[in-house]
Order: sequence, then structure tokens, then C-alpha cells
Amino acid sequence: MAIWLNEGSRIIVQGITGAEGSKHTRRMVAGDSPLLGGVTPGKGGSTIEAHGRQLPVFDTVHEAVDATGANVSAIFVPPARTADAVMEAVGAGIGLIVCVTERVPVQDSSRFVEAALDAGVRLIGPNCPGIISPGIANAGIIPGGIARRGHIGLVSKSGTLTYQLMKEVGDLGMSTAVGIGGDPVIGTTHIDALAAFEEDPETEAIVMIGEIGGDAEERAAAFIADHVTKPVVGYVAGFTAPEGRTMGHAGAIVSGSSGTAEAKKAALEEAGVTVGRTPSETARLMRELVRAG
Repeated sequence: MAIWLNEGSRIIVQGITGAEGSKHTRRMVAGDSPLLGGVTPGKGGSTIEAHGRQLPVFDTVHEAVDATGANVSAIFVPPARTADAVMEAVGAGIGLIVCVTERVPVQDSSRFVEAALDAGVRLIGPNCPGIISPGIANAGIIPGGIARRGHIGLVSKSGTLTYQLMKEVGDLGMSTAVGIGGDPVIGTTHIDALAAFEEDPETEAIVMIGEIGGDAEERAAAFIADHVTKPVVGYVAGFTAPEGRTMGHAGAIVSGSSGTAEAKKAALEEAGVTVGRTPSETARLMRELVRAG
């Protein structure tokens, strides 16, 4: 078991012939992810070479689904085309969409996030690194070699911290790691991932990474208090960030005491979450928790 990716996942890449799409297609194939082809309008009938395989390119997602049985799409298209790409994947019946593209206009994100929710489609992103279940599948840009299969679930706003925490607890092994992205409007939240990890029998403990700005971490803390029985270790990026300044992601806006790392840490600790002040301390706390049984 894992969350959202499984042995039946069949992945395509929208924007497969572009610079980023082709690069990460080859990286996913090299990691034995079940990637079956991709979509670039106007280039249907061609192929792209990836580690000795010739992957077919289709003009539309519908054609790719009909030919390959794809049920997962990783989107690597420019921001101006992202909304159309997501809507096309939703319309073609893709069940899991990973939108890697950054700098997507918020009005576009609002429209396609709502469409995905209405269709019952799991959308991760935009502006996210994606999702990986080591040994099963990898959809997005998360490096495949930094963790082995195991029983720790990870959900993170930050792509870089996703990689770092995966590496730091790599000896424990991951069930699934999800990078949800830090934009103001995203398809999958901390709460969505926490609920899925709570239901996943393979996940025994959870690492949750947040960052300053907004109230997503406070809402996640309330959810943990009411609905999560598994141990959770947390980290909030931005303990040293100055107040009143936009930091990093578009969603990381701090005003007064609202959205600060200290406020989020306090909310998580009140919910029973052990919170580290650095990524390394967070990994150590998880390791101690696992050793304690």
C-alpha cells in the first residue's frame, strides 16, 4: 500500500518533448517508474528515447489514455498553457494529476483546482515537486534515489525540504512522500495527505513540513488533534524570517503574529505534534520516535 500511487499506476507526461518534460521523463524512467508515453500537441506519432525505450508521443490526453491506459499525468507545460493542460487531463478521466509548473496565475489555479475537485480528481500542485512511493512509482521531479521503501509518510509545502527530509530519514524508509506546493491555491492540502496517511496501513508515522504565511498549518494541527492517531513530527520553515515580508512561495506572507513559525509551532505542539526547529532536528526526532516504538 501507499497513498495515491500504487502498482496499478500508469503515468504519462504532458509536455513530454519540452526541455523540462523530456529531462524528467528520462529521470523517472531511469528510476523504473511506470511511465508509458506523453502528450505534445502537434507531435503525435513521434517518440522520445528514454534509457533504451521509445516512448510514444500523442497529440491529446484522450489519445494517450486510449492507447496506454494511463491514469496518472505529470504536467510540464508553460504557465500560460497549464490551465488548459489540467482541464484536458480532467476531461480525459485521469485520476491523479501532478502539476509541476510554477508561476501559474492564481485565477487559472482557482479554476482548474475547482474543476478537479468537482470531478473527483486528485490534483497535486501547481508549483510542486510531485509524489513518490519508493519502489512503486514517481510522478514529478522528486529525486528517486534518496529514500528506500519503508513506513514514514511525508507531506511538505517546500520542494527542497521534501528532498532534504527524505534524505535525512532515508534509512527509515518512506511509504509515500508528497510535495503539495506553496502557492495560495493548490489542489492537495496538508489535511488531504494527513487523512490519506492515517488510512494507509503501511504508513506508521508522518512528517509534516510547513512554512510561514497563511493558516494551513494551524488548520492541519486542528485536523491532527481530531482525526490522526499516528505519531506526527513537524517542521515549519521560517523561524528567522522577518515579519511583514513575503518570503519564497507566493503563499508565505506574514503579517504581525499571524502566520509566523512560532505561532504554527505552538498550534502543532498543542495538537500533540513534536516540532523540530531545523530539518536535521526534525529527522532526529522522527528517528527517536521510531526507536521508541
